[in-house]
Amino acid sequence: MKIKQMLVLVLALTLVFTLAACGSNNGKGNNEEPAVNNSSSTEPKVDNSAVEDNAAVEEEYQPEDGASLIVWDNKDKEGEWTQYVAAEFTKKYGVPVKYETVGHTDAPGKLKTDGPAGLGADVFAAPHDHAGAMAAQGLILENFYASEYMEGFMDAAIIGTSVDGKLYGYPTNIETYALFYNKDLVTELPQTFEDVITQSKAFTDKAKNNFGFMMEVGNFYFVYSIIGGYDGYVFGNQNTDPTDIGLNNEGAVKAGEFMLRLKKEILPLNNEDITYDVKQSLFNEGKLLFNVDGPWAVKGHQDAGLNFGVIPLPKLDNGKVPTSFSGIKGLYVNAYTKYPEAASLYAKFATSEEMLIKRFEMTGELPPRTALLENESIKNNEISAAFLTQAQSAVPMPNIPAMPAVWGPAGAALAAIWNEQAAPKEALDSAVQQIKDAIKLQGAQ
Repeated sequence: MKIKQMLVLVLALTLVFTLAACGSNNGKGNNEEPAVNNSSSTEPKVDNSAVEDNAAVEEEYQPEDGASLIVWDNKDKEGEWTQYVAAEFTKKYGVPVKYETVGHTDAPGKLKTDGPAGLGADVFAAPHDHAGAMAAQGLILENFYASEYMEGFMDAAIIGTSVDGKLYGYPTNIETYALFYNKDLVTELPQTFEDVITQSKAFTDKAKNNFGFMMEVGNFYFVYSIIGGYDGYVFGNQNTDPTDIGLNNEGAVKAGEFMLRLKKEILPLNNEDITYDVKQSLFNEGKLLFNVDGPWAVKGHQDAGLNFGVIPLPKLDNGKVPTSFSGIKGLYVNAYTKYPEAASLYAKFATSEEMLIKRFEMTGELPPRTALLENESIKNNEISAAFLTQAQSAVPMPNIPAMPAVWGPAGAALAAIWNEQAAPKEALDSAVQQIKDAIKLQGAQ
């Protein structure tokens, strides 16, 4: 809650300024500048009598007269959900909504040109790690209902869709990884990584191609869970300060030493031999007890007829749960929309409890609303419940522009530690220096 309280303070101080800038359309075309309402007669009001804990309480916005919306989202099941939401929104508010297929990873790039030209969607889906760049480029509006979202959504969802203390996104789903296990082979669920190691030792036989535990040991996305669990971090100040890199601190070094132990005791293969496809095949063939993976792997194992389960990542020897990386998909409002109030109202409607549980039912994607953790359809789904439990310990991938500089050096350091038994401190020091050099070069360009 401390994270949320810090963000609430920042949001409360700026809310009266941002709300005044996001009212009804002032008649300017989409190809001129982001929509701003300077009319005092229609600007949104804040009920100051309802303010608690330094958080402003927003009133419900109403669609502008004559409003109509375009929404971009993925195809297939997510597209079907978007069309369902659009129809329900039109029923309730009388605002026509047109769905267009634009992938959530493509939307931020497309908006760069289509937004200023007046061709972009009013609301679009995007991954949270694009939020920093979109906000810096002035492409998206802040969330009109910030304090309400601060109270109702997981910390990871709020942090991931916020930039510089300001909330921009309307989170639709959260994704992270956890521990898959073979129910036919595992008789006792591990509570700690020591349990994993003990059971893996008894099962691992390299000559028979049997292994107790696997994860992509050179993939920083997965190994960050161990680094974060030992109090390492990517950037300081909740992953917003690129001048403070914590990938070679004492905790990160401990994580490197733990990885060395895993190779020595239970996973005697080189990094290149532990590919995603290898892990999947071994798990499906009953030759792997435990596998670190994400919800994207579920269907493949189900189709293979495997009897498997999923649990949160077991605790480390310091008693902490590994802090897996999480990805948050969300809706964002185009700053160039003619209808900022209708668009923001749509984004809110789409991320209501009713619409997000419908999304879960239609797509299987996990809703980041805390109230839905107790929803029976999720609680009774062993796999979904496990991922959601892990998500509460997850850290959103940093969304600042410096993050791309991290992946290569971090992955190379992990490979050197694993394959060459490189001293963790030296390998991580080298990686951090490379990251700093890359960020410096990035800033000079």
